[in-house]
Amino acid sequence: MTAGDWTRRDFFRFSAATGAVAIGGPALLSACSEVEGGGTLDQLKKDGKIKAGIAVESPYGYKDASGKETGEAAEVGRAVFKAMGIGNVEFSFEDFDSLIQGLNAKKFDVVMAGMNIKKERCENAAFSIPDYSALTAFLVKKGNPKGIRTYDDVKAKGAKLAVLSGAVEKGYATSSGVPEGQITTLPKQDDMLRSVIDGRVDCASLTDISLKDLVKNNPNSDVDVTEGFDPVISGKKIVSAGAFVFRKDSNELREAFNKELKTLHENGEWVKITAPFGFTAANLPKPDVTTDRLCSEG
Repeated sequence: MTAGDWTRRDFFRFSAATGAVAIGGPALLSACSEVEGGGTLDQLKKDGKIKAGIAVESPYGYKDASGKETGEAAEVGRAVFKAMGIGNVEFSFEDFDSLIQGLNAKKFDVVMAGMNIKKERCENAAFSIPDYSALTAFLVKKGNPKGIRTYDDVKAKGAKLAVLSGAVEKGYATSSGVPEGQITTLPKQDDMLRSVIDGRVDCASLTDISLKDLVKNNPNSDVDVTEGFDPVISGKKIVSAGAFVFRKDSNELREAFNKELKTLHENGEWVKITAPFGFTAANLPKPDVTTDRLCSEG
């Protein structure tokens, strides 16, 4: 696997901040400033605030109609840090692909963007325990006229597939034997939606969570989301799980975060927090889906 094939702008991505997906799209927000105060757990508790890097990727991070930063990652992160005694999270919006670079440059202390745990990312930063797991799905026209449910179907039926630039789905497709000529790479979720609606492609692939969010925000778009699945590449099931990201020297902060995130998973609060963003108990990571495993598998 190459970084180009298997990195995820995990989720995706330029979605809407005010209800409709990026068809009206939110503006990217200001760049972040250097973290002050050292970023140690004791200092952060003393200051009562932490700086977080986030991307405009619904349903993980965006601004709502009132201007509040929200989304699954934003709200779970807020709840965890509050339990840690850090009541204020200051968000800095960045391009998704710049988040780890900004983290290591100490522009912020944590990345809260639903970022997929991948081996190459683990080499440059430290991931929390998995926050959620997600399945892959396809966006298709109503009724799924070509009967597309897997990448094998895309290949066998010569279907035209749209994927997001930098996302894992292109790697899933090509590793499943889908020819490059059948794949169109697009920069935004709304571009994928428009391409399916207009018939320029037969399907578009992302996680089921992101595609359901896309359809929810565009209720008259005459499209469906197929049943989610775990892609099988070379006989191996590929599990997708996202997490929060810390610098490698932030072990104390990350371990304290892990403790409180695990508590939210176990006491039912996580489901309550994430339900408005389309998550359910089915998205809780299974016990065998661990950060160590995903970092080693690539």
